[in-house]
Amino acid sequence: MKKIVILISGRGSNMEALIAAARRGDLANAEIAAVLSNRPGARGLETAAAAGIVTAVIDHEAYPDRAAFDAALAAAVDAHAPDLVVLAGFMRILTATFVNRFAGRLLNIHPSLLPAFPGVNTHARALAAGVRLHGCTVHFVTPALDHGPIIIQAAVPVLDGDDEAVLAERVLAQEHAIYPLAVRWCVEGRLAIEGQQVRLAGSTQANGFLRSPQSS
Repeated sequence: MKKIVILISGRGSNMEALIAAARRGDLANAEIAAVLSNRPGARGLETAAAAGIVTAVIDHEAYPDRAAFDAALAAAVDAHAPDLVVLAGFMRILTATFVNRFAGRLLNIHPSLLPAFPGVNTHARALAAGVRLHGCTVHFVTPALDHGPIIIQAAVPVLDGDDEAVLAERVLAQEHAIYPLAVRWCVEGRLAIEGQQVRLAGSTQANGFLRSPQSS
């Protein structure tokens, strides 16, 4: 049985999507072993606990610097011996030491079509740039922020009259679709990193790309 540890900072809606996928049987031979948060008040902790999942808080404010926090976080993660570590709205930039410790088994979802709009405020920046397609990306985490090998992306249209909130909602629906899929591929051992590309077993493409029905 593969073990998954999820890291959150807030509501954890992508965590909820993963829990739902596990309940449906979409993550066969895998279990969510723990949900960890850097914020004691993270709403997602209650959701995880209600689902019978072990939770813990590693409060970043209790540590003198980023390195000390990351060391404590890594120890908390390692306590569950995970095969996969999933960032689901975890709002901390991780040190290279932490990232390298879990290299090849650390995933993140980012609300843009990387490499466009890394970092924060992606929806506002997409609207300001006038792009006609926006979306989200699941990728392996590397020390370079939001630049790891891409596993799968989903695109949504940017429509006339969109504001940041409306566009964010459209993207979030796609996040909830592709993150469980990427995690399933990982626990099934179907992904291989080749340089900056990710190969999916049984596919001739380097990685996946989905387009939402709204964009057709």
